[in-house]
Amino acid sequence: MSEPVRRKKELKPVRLISNTEIKSGVFVIELEKIHDFIPGQIVAVAMHPDDDLRLYSIASGVDYPYLRILFDRVPDGQLTPPMSELRAGDTLYVTAPFGRFTKTPENSWWIATGTGIAPFISMAESGEARGRTLLHGARYSERFYYQELFKEKMGDRYLRFCTMEEGPGLISGRITTFIKESDEIKPENKYYLCGNADMVVEVRQLLLTRGVPFDNIIAEIYF
Repeated sequence: MSEPVRRKKELKPVRLISNTEIKSGVFVIELEKIHDFIPGQIVAVAMHPDDDLRLYSIASGVDYPYLRILFDRVPDGQLTPPMSELRAGDTLYVTAPFGRFTKTPENSWWIATGTGIAPFISMAESGEARGRTLLHGARYSERFYYQELFKEKMGDRYLRFCTMEEGPGLISGRITTFIKESDEIKPENKYYLCGNADMVVEVRQLLLTRGVPFDNIIAEIYF
């Protein structure tokens, strides 16, 4: 998520440990960990102390010795182009973790597209995948970021929906088709949505039409 945040939070200079382009235009940075956090929380980030802040979900387990951020490089963005050029030893300015997209109960459903998978990476690496179901959408098979982690932690409760390719273990089509037709959508479950605004709005509306109460749908929108 990269919506600008004008309300200033306290920033701390943090040393960059590594920066890796895992797919074309998609980067993972690892930062010195200076705060504890709850899986699903976010941090606000800036290149310089006086810049507008951008929000990113933490994408690493709570016991890891670093803090990981997963992001797309937006060519005309203020932050992601220079952030993608950072190298080990460089400095990034980061706030303490915050946010309430946390503590998903057992039997909850995680629904993500693109880099919206980030908070669920943190949850899975922190031991919170048991009893949950993940619906993961992407256009191409190589864009299911951290899919091996979810295969290991969630088994057949990890469902990959691919719109442009077919292949072993892939479900052809969109997450929304599954939500419209599945008998597994239960109103009493909690549904955690993370991804671009169009996906979140569409999936939320579909869940509401399936009888899921609004309060059981928790969303984190990526801009």
